[in-house]
Amino acid sequence: MTKSHAGQAWSPESWRSKPIVQVPSYPDPAVLQSVEDDLATWPPLTIADEIRKLKRDLGHVAERRAFLLQGGDCAESFSEHSANNIRDFFKVFLSMAVVLTYSAALPTVKVGRIAGQFAKPRSSNVEVRNGVELPAYRGDIINGFDFTPESRIPDPNRMRSVYRQSAATLNLLRGFAVGGYAKLERVQRWMLDFLGDSPVAEQYNEVANRITEALEFMAACGISAENTAPLNGVTFYTSHEALLLPYEQALTRDDSVQGGWYDTSAHLVWIGDRTRQPDHAHVEFARGIENPIGLKVGPSTTEAGLLELIDILNPGNVAGRLTLIARFGSDKIGKILPGLIRAVEREGRSVVWSCDPMHGNTISAPSGHKTRPFGRVLEEVQSFFEIHRAEGTYAGGVHLEMTGKNVTECTGGSVDIRDADLANQYDTLCDPRLNARQSLEMAFLIAAELKKDRSARPSTLLAAE
Repeated sequence: MTKSHAGQAWSPESWRSKPIVQVPSYPDPAVLQSVEDDLATWPPLTIADEIRKLKRDLGHVAERRAFLLQGGDCAESFSEHSANNIRDFFKVFLSMAVVLTYSAALPTVKVGRIAGQFAKPRSSNVEVRNGVELPAYRGDIINGFDFTPESRIPDPNRMRSVYRQSAATLNLLRGFAVGGYAKLERVQRWMLDFLGDSPVAEQYNEVANRITEALEFMAACGISAENTAPLNGVTFYTSHEALLLPYEQALTRDDSVQGGWYDTSAHLVWIGDRTRQPDHAHVEFARGIENPIGLKVGPSTTEAGLLELIDILNPGNVAGRLTLIARFGSDKIGKILPGLIRAVEREGRSVVWSCDPMHGNTISAPSGHKTRPFGRVLEEVQSFFEIHRAEGTYAGGVHLEMTGKNVTECTGGSVDIRDADLANQYDTLCDPRLNARQSLEMAFLIAAELKKDRSARPSTLLAAE
């Protein structure tokens, strides 16, 4: 056991003595315990050295020397798991990262919501359809999406399936990242392909052409993927919400090299807006692990409450340890975020500020589908950057729910998805995602904000880079 937070003892299981919300009630505790014991013997999905490297990279974001792109599925599923889906997401994600890196003139830290994002908090414990009430679907790690009594029973054995799917996904992602598939010139061609038949291709061709010219200049200088390792691959990290704590504890390991407890289910895990109570189980678990931690910051967050959570989760004030993921809604961010930024700055806390413009902008369309208007998502992103400029602080990242598929889940964007189009390919099991074209368009729009920050960046920071 280790000590932290006002001398309180911590261990991987100390969360069990705390109040907890957003967890299922398993019908047979003995089966649950058997699965946990089994998973605790399985190999880690990530390793401590990778996790420490991400913390260092996020430290650079906190110091204004990098930018964070975090994105991926709302909730991964067993039914959508395929090599093609993973590949298509990876291609769009890296294309976005190239646009952001070029525009910011800073490295982009790439963190996917993938290989573990299987649990979802719910606003209600039950779902009602046509007068029939059943337990809510909480993600494939817990129960099934089908609206039947049998499907909705929480099943601990699903944790084994999640581990296996996450391991397979990670294996393919690592192969893509370092095997030459992600070399810079190839990613640049993907970006041009995405733009090729886009309604906004002409609008963004100038940036795309400048990236092409930069690559051609480097090639003329003898700098290529063949002789420069960073151009031949990428460093790619994984993340998910640490919601189902039995699974997270089962994959938490004591590092035999440097010591310390690491949740090896992902490189970064975050605490959601519904589970960030300072005296509850999810905060208790997160405070003791060495991973970088994300913390969702929503409309109900107070200045005092945020500072208390920062003190619990990052008592050493370590750069890169804590990322604050702001998710307010386009109509609320201007009223709440400035005060929170000032409180954090006043107390000298080192954090990464990232913008989640998705969760606060979910609405019900007339068709009955949940959707997110592209215009509202963009408005929150732009407000996030404007507020940080006004406060003299750093808008360090974005956190997007997105997919590499051409789904019709979010309205608007250059593809002009309308309410009547939502049913065409509405594939999500939980929340609506930006599709491939909307995601890349959002990257170009974010790039415009980064370019403004680049021109205003102090010369001392430019020299440091």
